[in-house]
Amino acid sequence: MCGIIGYTGSESVKDVLLDALELLEYRGYDSAGIAVEDDEIKQAKVYKCAGRVRDLRAICESEKLLTSCGIGHTRWATHGGVSDENAHPHQVGKVTLVHNGIIENYRELTADYDLGDSLVSETDSEVAAALLNRFYEGNPEEAIKKTVSKLKGTFALVILFSDHPGEIYSIRNVSPIVATLCEQGAMLASDLTALCRFTNRYFVVPEYHVLKLRRDGICLTDLDGKEKQPQYLTVDWELNNAGKNGYPFYMEKEIMEQPDAVERTIAERIRGGLPDFSADGVPDELFTGCDRINIIACGTAMHAGLVAQALVKSLLHMHIDVDMASEFMYSDPVIDKKTLVIAVSQSGETIDTLEAVKYAKKRGAKCLSIINVKGSSIARESDYVLYTNAGPEIAVASTKAYTTQLSIFYLIVAKMAHLRGVFTTEDTQSFVRELQRVPEVMQRVLKERREIHVLASRVLEAKDLFMIGRGLDYSILLEGSLKLKEVSYIHSEAYASGELKHGPIALITQDTPVVAAVTQEKLRSKELSNIKEVKSRGADIVLFIKESLAGDVDSAYETFLLPDMRDEFMVMPASVALQLLAYYVSSDKGFDVDKPRNLAKVVTVE
Repeated sequence: MCGIIGYTGSESVKDVLLDALELLEYRGYDSAGIAVEDDEIKQAKVYKCAGRVRDLRAICESEKLLTSCGIGHTRWATHGGVSDENAHPHQVGKVTLVHNGIIENYRELTADYDLGDSLVSETDSEVAAALLNRFYEGNPEEAIKKTVSKLKGTFALVILFSDHPGEIYSIRNVSPIVATLCEQGAMLASDLTALCRFTNRYFVVPEYHVLKLRRDGICLTDLDGKEKQPQYLTVDWELNNAGKNGYPFYMEKEIMEQPDAVERTIAERIRGGLPDFSADGVPDELFTGCDRINIIACGTAMHAGLVAQALVKSLLHMHIDVDMASEFMYSDPVIDKKTLVIAVSQSGETIDTLEAVKYAKKRGAKCLSIINVKGSSIARESDYVLYTNAGPEIAVASTKAYTTQLSIFYLIVAKMAHLRGVFTTEDTQSFVRELQRVPEVMQRVLKERREIHVLASRVLEAKDLFMIGRGLDYSILLEGSLKLKEVSYIHSEAYASGELKHGPIALITQDTPVVAAVTQEKLRSKELSNIKEVKSRGADIVLFIKESLAGDVDSAYETFLLPDMRDEFMVMPASVALQLLAYYVSSDKGFDVDKPRNLAKVVTVE
């Protein structure tokens, strides 16, 4: 959940580190710091503070930091509160270190090696620095190996040694580190977004390998000292795509990018009007050899899985479960060799999902992951990977990652229906043609976004808000409600409409905002009846309804007409509309839409 950057090269280290930390802000943080080598004192100088990167930049502004080697960090508090002392980097003796992850045995290490007198913070990370300094006798690699052999937990360590100027060392377990060598020098980071200013080539540092960066080279060795060649990957989005491109917030930019993102995700996976995963190396047998499906994911990715669940049940009539990845291992899931596990994660680093994948594979299941980041931990752990082509998603609240994940799920459902004889070839081609309409239909919603902005004013002052729908509409609203909670801090709950009379309707009072979705023809009359029930109790209705179903809808409702698609595809335009609703509520309230309080883009600790 934290950001790491390391750089040694020809550029101004202060600018590289601070600019990179700003690019990593979206991961979530409460303090920031950098350490840069100082040739005069033969030691790294540390600058850090609680607060934003802009506060750190102000501290560094007056300093003449002319060196070209340093490390930086944005911290999300776990062990110890938010304070200047607990911010990274931590410096003990000749060691200066930043750390992502959790050192579970930090108390035992402190006692066993009598480290207490050298600690000034409350963090587990400083314990790692102190232990490394205790073992250090001039050979960085040997000290690192000895240190990590004592650590329990997850970690990405990035280290400067005062008597090895111009060099940066790193080692990791679970927590990600990517690195690259480019014209400007050598770099590493917790996220490739921080590298994209300089290059579109990178490699993932393997677990328990020691990485050494010098401005003119990279050395990667295993714990036996054997040198390994980095396996470079290429980012297939332009280097400037990580910027805002004139939009006030990344979230708005990313909402607007969805038509193109969906088009990129599906275009190369359709051949002759049929789904084709051969370029991804995913065999047909994966979809024909399973008796059941289990989707594991968190948050927005899990909501994409719930849509897939509805489609699989209604079209394939297969047994399918959707599990919160954080609960998966503890719920005694029914997993065996005939289970297809589908893991979904934008970053591919979500720790709960990663551990769930490992658990499922131990039980004999085949695992297919839907990921946006090449070479990520979940991708490497999975048997097969389908990469979305969403490009960089910086805003904490996921938008284009969600709709590209949905696009992959629609292709999977069509593929399975065709392979299993549920769809004829003509049926499958018809289904795929409707999927190919999604970018154009999304674009129509985006063109009418001012209407949604007007609707947002109806819920702007709400303290509590409810969303109601049935079937797929309920799945849509679970995600819509999460978006609103994340960025506007309004207490929002989605309910299946039929459940209203079983309790939730007691919460409806005069002028309570209720957002309703009506996109499924077979459920129209029931859904409209449920809306009337809450309206009669004083609710203020905001309705998103499929255009062909609008008919004689009550004129008292604030209504947005969604462009027509087949019912099972109405998730797509409805999702865009609900994302815009959340975005406008947040921006009109004056919040930082991209960085909601207490939230991080990538959750890498359990």
